[in-house]
Amino acid sequence: MGAHLASAARAPHEVAPGSIVRWPGEGIVECEQGGERFAAEPEGGCLFAIDLEAKGTIEVARTTAAGRETRTLRVGDYPFPTESLTGVDEKYVTPDKKALARIERDKKESGAAFSRRTPHVDGAPFSPPLAELPEGGRFGARRIFNGEARSPHGGTDFRAATGTTVFAPAAGVVAVSADHYFAGQSIYIDHGDGLISMSFHLSERLVKKGDRVKRGQPIGKVGATGRVTGPHLHFAVRLRGARVDPVPLLAPLARLDSLD
Repeated sequence: MGAHLASAARAPHEVAPGSIVRWPGEGIVECEQGGERFAAEPEGGCLFAIDLEAKGTIEVARTTAAGRETRTLRVGDYPFPTESLTGVDEKYVTPDKKALARIERDKKESGAAFSRRTPHVDGAPFSPPLAELPEGGRFGARRIFNGEARSPHGGTDFRAATGTTVFAPAAGVVAVSADHYFAGQSIYIDHGDGLISMSFHLSERLVKKGDRVKRGQPIGKVGATGRVTGPHLHFAVRLRGARVDPVPLLAPLARLDSLD
């Protein structure tokens, strides 16, 4: 491709854990992060995902007909609180041997979804997954269940009554429709370009693996399956495997952090 473009030294751009950074531009041939090359957004620009637990610096690049440009991103301090939950069913805190085997199967199934790299179908800004979307919360919170520390919360919880309809936030293909140990009844939708949305703890699933869904199509019903303390929708997003806050994706891309 083109030569590496000479440019004045730039200070690293500080980014938050769990964020998505947009590097706008026209005529972008390719974007790059962590050794993975991918296409620019249809509207132009590269989207770089900062995993929830990323640390240190991250090198990103974009290539145009004029050449290759690079930027350095510096991940800021972890800004999320610690949350202690009690009254969680003990089987979800210290799973037995049979449950651990099931959890491993769940991880393989979800991992296969996160590794998908299919052509672009649809993407942000997402449509709301609920008709009346309440304020969400808990993304990134470090969780303590019944006094036991566990992984940080990788999605946003929206409180809703059991049976409330859950909608596809964008068009795509159902990559997973299954009952998982921790996530309960779950739907994973592949929107292409490594973008996966997830809806967890459903009481009912209305689509199956391999189904093509339209933006706004009903895909399930809110419930309280899996590791929960009450009915709600856990809505999560992975971009090329990175755990990112889904809330900014419910707004226009201009709301994302920008390198320029």
